[in-house]
Amino acid sequence: MSFRIISPRTSQKIMTGIFWASGIVTVLILLIIIGYILMKGLPAVNLEFLLSEPVDSGRAGGIAPMIVSSIYVTLLAGIIATPLGVGAAVYMTEYATEERIVKLIKFGAETLASIPSIVFGLFGLSFFVVFLGLGWSILSGGLVLALMALPTIFQVAQVSVETVPQSYREGSLALGATKWETIYRVVIPAAIPGITTGVILGMARAISEAAAVMFVVGSALSMPVSIFDPGRPLPLHLYVLATEGISLKNAYGTAAVLVIIVLLITVLTNTLVDRYRRKMMGR
Repeated sequence: MSFRIISPRTSQKIMTGIFWASGIVTVLILLIIIGYILMKGLPAVNLEFLLSEPVDSGRAGGIAPMIVSSIYVTLLAGIIATPLGVGAAVYMTEYATEERIVKLIKFGAETLASIPSIVFGLFGLSFFVVFLGLGWSILSGGLVLALMALPTIFQVAQVSVETVPQSYREGSLALGATKWETIYRVVIPAAIPGITTGVILGMARAISEAAAVMFVVGSALSMPVSIFDPGRPLPLHLYVLATEGISLKNAYGTAAVLVIIVLLITVLTNTLVDRYRRKMMGR
């Protein structure tokens, strides 16, 4: 004989309340962290801080070379990782038939995603900097960050491509399109919002990494001119300022700038994706 202590309706209300509370707590934690960083860092941020070079190892001056270095390594990582991740996702979804190959690719992506960032940095030092002879440079840092962003972009892109309705593919093929035409004219455009989300997540991880790039970019305070010059991205500059006790004021200012950049990229990209989705839906 079985009996219920709590009715299904009551249990549903309880679980809904728990999920709402979890979401609210998560948002509050995010707001507290961002608010604290901005409160401590914004007083140090001004036009001179953003446009000048650091003085006395960062104790004074600004962070202009660090902003440029961050833009260089992030864009380079995105240019390398995005086509590789999306291409692998399309292959897995549309072409791969052997189960062993599918499992091997998934295992590789999951393994890459779980490797600590400092291991990527040591690999980049031994392979890109020493073995390939690229030296401490923006290029080496971008390649390392591309490896880190690749599994995130691949996994999110794969899910996005898989969720495209099969009727889209069948309709395109029925109209005489080839398989490749169906993929790049129907499947990929329909999956663009999800793919963009994966790119954002991958780039957000890349732009905020310090441990992965500290061994490969050279930590130079001068303004990088090309991708073959050494640099010091914002996360690495923040790490040096905070851990070596050079200037906590500038460290908080650097952290505030980094947070604002990530927020701007996320908001702007989500806005563009939402507009694209509305356009695709005919709204």
